Amino acid sequence: MSIAIMRQALTGVSGVPVTAYDGNGEVEPRVTAKVYDRVAVAGIHNIVAAGNTGEFYALTPEEIRRVHEAAISGVDSKAPVTAAIGRSLHEAIRMAKDAAAIGATAVMSHQPVDPFAAPASQIDYFRNLAEASPLPLVAYVRADGFSVDDMVRLAGHGNIVGIKFATTDLMLLSRAIAASDPNGALFVCGLAESWAPSFTAAGARGFTSGLVNVAPRLSLAVHAALAKGDFAGARAIVNKLEPFERMRTKFRNGANVTVVKEAVTYSGLDVGPVRVPGLPRLDQKDREELFALLRGWQETGDAFTL
Repeated sequence: MSIAIMRQALTGVSGVPVTAYDGNGEVEPRVTAKVYDRVAVAGIHNIVAAGNTGEFYALTPEEIRRVHEAAISGVDSKAPVTAAIGRSLHEAIRMAKDAAAIGATAVMSHQPVDPFAAPASQIDYFRNLAEASPLPLVAYVRADGFSVDDMVRLAGHGNIVGIKFATTDLMLLSRAIAASDPNGALFVCGLAESWAPSFTAAGARGFTSGLVNVAPRLSLAVHAALAKGDFAGARAIVNKLEPFERMRTKFRNGANVTVVKEAVTYSGLDVGPVRVPGLPRLDQKDREELFALLRGWQETGDAFTL
């Protein structure tokens, strides 16, 4: 049942909410749950707990568990909750079992960040984790260097329901989709709305989003346009949100989560600064530019307001 639910959910928008911190810099589960609640109420199809926008690598395993719990509480069965897991294989397996115990629908494994990781061995990591996980697994592929055979082997595992493909190698993506069993894992655009039209044209289904924290209507509008093959309409919406996404790429993506968290706080939920090594806060000029953009979206009803 979970496999079927997740295959359908992954064809939609996979939103990645932020993690809220209190005044002491500790995870604030009540506000975090509120972030998840409003993303779920907005109609986002799949909600990823403690993903990159949720600062996975800045959290301890115990804090990741708290975020998963806050997500499940906030979503309250309005959508599937995919619990992000990772680090060493042993830790990831423990996290997967823990996520199942607290009621997650699926798990998403971050790609190993070991500097000496070999491509084929990273596929082994995902497959071994899928073998041990009691929940369906989404594999998050971010690095270059994988072959079509690697992707086919990854997509062919029975407990791997999706591949969050987050590189710009569209040739590999299209060839891997063509070579893989269509009933196997779904290939999902892991580079958000801006890349969703190109990925959809290459055969991917669905996309991930941090924008849902702020303006889920825009994200859902991109998805609706792509679902009916309206690429021109999707591109027009992407052009509207492009300043927001471009701002996130500053400092080699060091401001990625910062922009989202500043926007969420502006909309009425104080989620605190980003933990280092991410950029904790925007400078005044960037903040003013962001707030001007958000005011325009709020006036058109596209963004959350106070």
